[in-house]
Amino acid sequence: MTNDQGQIGIIMGSDSDLPTMQGAIAICEEFDVSCEVAIVSAHRTPQRMVDYAQTAHQRGLKVIIAGAGGAAHLPGMVASLTPLPVIGVPVSTRHLQGVDSLYSIVQMPAGIPVATVAIGNAKNAGLLAVQILASQQPELLERVQQYRQTLTQSVMDKQAALEKLGYQQYLSQMS
Repeated sequence: MTNDQGQIGIIMGSDSDLPTMQGAIAICEEFDVSCEVAIVSAHRTPQRMVDYAQTAHQRGLKVIIAGAGGAAHLPGMVASLTPLPVIGVPVSTRHLQGVDSLYSIVQMPAGIPVATVAIGNAKNAGLLAVQILASQQPELLERVQQYRQTLTQSVMDKQAALEKLGYQQYLSQMS
């Protein structure tokens, strides 16, 4: 992971969003995809947000993942300012558990899309960003396919254990 020359920009409105956004960072690290991580508030640092979004493609970024809670304007505003794909991560909030964030991010007007993952699911945002890159990078595509195979094998291993142990013993091992 680098702080410059990243392929994926991972931004958030506040440092309190970092625990959520670490899932996207971890995926970038797992796939050896460079990323830059920054706090860019749509409301408290609007000029920083504008500068970040407008120059992202010139700095070599290919995808931006933007996490935000509450009013959650960051993903949509960034999408309105950059030609790059933007993936929004709704961050859970204390009062509305992130539903407000989800609605804010997913309800974009026609012409300014923001791909949106489930509340708090920055890991999926990271995977989607990696898959976008993989569409143009054969070696990365192969790694994505291998990752998917490990998911398949994990389910098959669980099924084999369930058949062997029966559901009651399997449940007791889950606790």
